[in-house]
Amino acid sequence: MVTSNSFESEVGGRKLTIDTGKLAGQAGGAVTARYGDSVVLVTVCTSQEPREGVDFLPLTIDYEERLYAAGKIPGGFIRREGRPSQDATLASRLTDRPLRPLFPKAWRNDIQVIITVLSADQENDPDILAVIGASAALSISPVPFAGPVSAVHVGYINGEMVLNPTMAQLKDSQLDLIVVSTKEAIVMIESGANEAPEDIVLKGIEFGHQANQPIIQLQEQLQQAHGKPKVEAPVSEVNPEALAAITPITDEKLARALGQTEKSQREEEMSQLKKELLEKLAEKFPEADINAALDAKIRAEIRGNLLEKHKRIDGRGLTDVRPISCEVGLLPRTHGSALFSRGQTQVLAITTLGPAAKEQPLDGLGIEEKKRFIHHYNFPPFSSGETKRVGSPGRREIGHGALAERAIEPILPKAEDFPYTIRLVSEVLSSSGSTSMASVCASSLSLMDAGIPTTAAVAGIAMGLVTGDDGKHVVLTDIQGIEDNYGDMDFKIAGTDKGITAMQMDTKLKGVSLEVVAETLPQARQARLFILEKMQQTISTSRPELSKYAPRMYKVTIDPSKIGAVIGTGGKTIRAIIEQTKTTIDVDNDGTVIIGAVNEESAKKAIAIIESLTKEIEVGTVYTGKVSRILNFGAMVEIAPGKDGLVHISELADYRVARVEDEVNIGDEVTVKVIGIDDMGRVNLSRRAVLDNSDQAAGDRTQEGPSKDYPFKRSDSRPPQNKGNYHNRGPNRGPR
Repeated sequence: MVTSNSFESEVGGRKLTIDTGKLAGQAGGAVTARYGDSVVLVTVCTSQEPREGVDFLPLTIDYEERLYAAGKIPGGFIRREGRPSQDATLASRLTDRPLRPLFPKAWRNDIQVIITVLSADQENDPDILAVIGASAALSISPVPFAGPVSAVHVGYINGEMVLNPTMAQLKDSQLDLIVVSTKEAIVMIESGANEAPEDIVLKGIEFGHQANQPIIQLQEQLQQAHGKPKVEAPVSEVNPEALAAITPITDEKLARALGQTEKSQREEEMSQLKKELLEKLAEKFPEADINAALDAKIRAEIRGNLLEKHKRIDGRGLTDVRPISCEVGLLPRTHGSALFSRGQTQVLAITTLGPAAKEQPLDGLGIEEKKRFIHHYNFPPFSSGETKRVGSPGRREIGHGALAERAIEPILPKAEDFPYTIRLVSEVLSSSGSTSMASVCASSLSLMDAGIPTTAAVAGIAMGLVTGDDGKHVVLTDIQGIEDNYGDMDFKIAGTDKGITAMQMDTKLKGVSLEVVAETLPQARQARLFILEKMQQTISTSRPELSKYAPRMYKVTIDPSKIGAVIGTGGKTIRAIIEQTKTTIDVDNDGTVIIGAVNEESAKKAIAIIESLTKEIEVGTVYTGKVSRILNFGAMVEIAPGKDGLVHISELADYRVARVEDEVNIGDEVTVKVIGIDDMGRVNLSRRAVLDNSDQAAGDRTQEGPSKDYPFKRSDSRPPQNKGNYHNRGPNRGPR
């Protein structure tokens, strides 16, 4: 009989439960983690043999959303989950990033962690459970793992830190912070914020680190009770003989190659040095040993200069930012564009505005069903001087795009004030460190160029860290790609002059201390203010008007009970208005109607039709409509889409009309006045009443017939007959 073993702890006023032994018994490690009514199953499997020919950790994290978890049926034709949603991809990255540095550096066996969301209560985010469950499953598996780790959400609501706020509470939180840590240090930080000051952010990180400790203890109890023996971890060592052999060659040329400030020149000289080493030493040592030895020399050179001399490879000081240039309005027909360059990193951002109908629908486990602001990040191979396959965006593109989107969102106008869907696209044109933060800067400039009334400008900076064996460390501002590669931390921080809007910290260490985080935040703020000043020299505020090529949005409010009149049966009425006016129309359940048009005239026409549909018909109101039907005793006139009224034959003209067709035909445009509404809501109209008003306004009228200035069309020019003889109506003419 299968039995489960539960371990429980109270976290944030709710019970966290980790079970093992009941599900997925053939996996190397398997747990279910439950918090509230959110449940995930996490399994770990590893290959028996190392993968050949790789020099990286082959770790795969798969986050599988099952829409049944939230009681939903997938959209699309096949009604089955397909490719991972953006949220699923971000959850995979969120789980991968804190786990990766905790495996042995020389481990080459494939590791696959699969996280299956079985239940989602739409209050407690399953992504936190994914990290905890993955750590717990790895802890009881045979895979060597320097965990466990724990993750918590931290909010800041009404001046207080809140542990694991619900999804609904996060809407009112100034801080949306995820902290992942071990017992000793912080392994990862992921955050969005509404211009939160650095001191509040630091308190939130410390609060989250402390909250992680009971969850780590819970996993330690699980490991002690059910952990399998760990496989012996391989040791990564550089061949000392190969290292000694390359030293005479590299000592002459390595420092010169690394001293090249231009990335392309530096890479060219490094390539020549590597080629020379292989030519001279290939007979004595395998290529892998030579590459490993050269990598060790590069690492030692870069890190030694930073720690001992505070010297960077491009000659900058530790807190210096590379040269910055900004430009806006590059593209003539886009709604907004901006180019941001920092050193050899260059990003072009383009803004596009659209109607609410262009909002992105979300088919996921969260409470949000659509979003109006979308940021996409593209990283083509030419940006790094490479040749690669161009295809669908990968996890890196999705992750960087989401980070920049999170950084920009707090400064956008509210939907009720600016009823547009906003799409930003960041095209990375050249990459030499922190393209995601360059995307933030370019995006902020592009929004202002488009005339979108943002509340502030946003800039981002990437911070680095190098640590020594003796406890020394240096924090670097604006790291280049090579400093990221050979450094210990990549800490991206974006925000305004008031505070932080987004953060993302990853480390190659087994964690960094709170002291390092406390040192990094104010140093990053100084760099951010420097970049903001440079940006404001190009454009300081949003342009006063939108691009002439952007659509115009107009908002009107109607009685919610009249929404059906605007929509019509099966959407017939609203489609007719859209076709007639060449506009876009979006109707919300609260009665808000957004009309999008390329010009004001079209919008006004659509607004007039909507108002006529929703306005109560009152006696005395004058309408211009079209004849929709001809009857023996009168004509039906459509005074508004879907609303007809009867013009009795006696009310067609201010003289006797023998036949209805003598005055009007189907499709004729006529001006009529409401003269009555019966108990059943049927509308009686008069054309004669309008003519009488026109007659009074004209002052006099000839006896030959109606004037050419009358507001209706005559089918012929016959003079009136028996004018005023309304009693002699003839047979079968119907009631008056």
